Amino acid sequence: MDKEIIKEYTNGELTVVWKPKKCIHSEVCVKKLPEVYKPQEKPWITPEEASTSALKAQINECPSGALTFYMNHGEKQKVTKSDQKAEVTVLANGPLKIIGDLHIQLASGETVQKEGATGFCRCGASENKPFCDGSHRKIKFIG
Repeated sequence: MDKEIIKEYTNGELTVVWKPKKCIHSEVCVKKLPEVYKPQEKPWITPEEASTSALKAQINECPSGALTFYMNHGEKQKVTKSDQKAEVTVLANGPLKIIGDLHIQLASGETVQKEGATGFCRCGASENKPFCDGSHRKIKFIG
C-alpha cells in the first residue's frame, strides 16, 4: 500500500494541510484565493498571502477534503457526538459535498470512515464510486 503524501504550509497562525490523493482538482481553492493557490509554482500554496479567516472559509469549501487546516496555537476543540452535524451541499455541475464525520458502508460491505469534506459522485462517471474523482468535468456533467 502506498504511503499517503501529506504536505503542510503555514502562515504562522494556521497550517494548511494538503492531501494530494484526495484532491479532485475542482479548482475551488484556485478560484477563491488565486493569490494563495498557484498550481504552476513551487511551493504552490502560500498561505501568508491571505488572512486566516479567508483561508478557513476557502478550505471549508474544498469539496474533496484534500485541504484541511489546524490552528498552530491553542487547544484543539473536542467535538462530542451530540455536537456533530453533517452539512450537505449539492455543487452545481459537480459532486454532492458532505462535511462531517462519516461512516460509510460500501456496496462491497467494507466500511470507510471520512472526516471533514467528502465529495460523492452525482454524474455516474467516477472511477472511484461512490466518491467523486473529478470525472464530471470530463463528461461536462450538468446537474
